[in-house]
Formats: sequence, structure tokens, C-alpha cells
Amino acid sequence: MNANELRDKTPDQLREELANLKKEAFNLRFQQATGAMESTARMRGVKRDVARVNTILNEKAAAAAAE
Repeated sequence: MNANELRDKTPDQLREELANLKKEAFNLRFQQATGAMESTARMRGVKRDVARVNTILNEKAAAAAAE
């Protein structure tokens, strides 16, 4: 997921994306606990995507407050 792609989305779309990423992170943690995880690198990617979405949401909130 690219930060430029995220900046084009509305805050509601970003919140929906954040919810989906958190669900995916939960499922990956569950797979890790049961030993069924195939790709451990995906966990790192999901964590970074969550951080990117949160950053863009905060940027949009700060821009809205500044107006």
C-alpha cells in the first residue's frame, strides 16, 4: 500500500481500511499462535500499513483543524 494512494482516499475510506487491516492483523496473530502461519513477513507489512493509515488520518485531521 502506497502513501500516495492513501492520501487520495476520504477519511471514512481510511477508517474502513484501518478496520480491515486490524482484522487481518488479528487473524495473522491467531495463525501465528496456532502454528499455521505461512508468511511471517506479512505481519510486518500489515503493521506498517496500519501505521501509514493512522499517519494519513492524523494529517487530514490536522489539515481540517487548520482551516
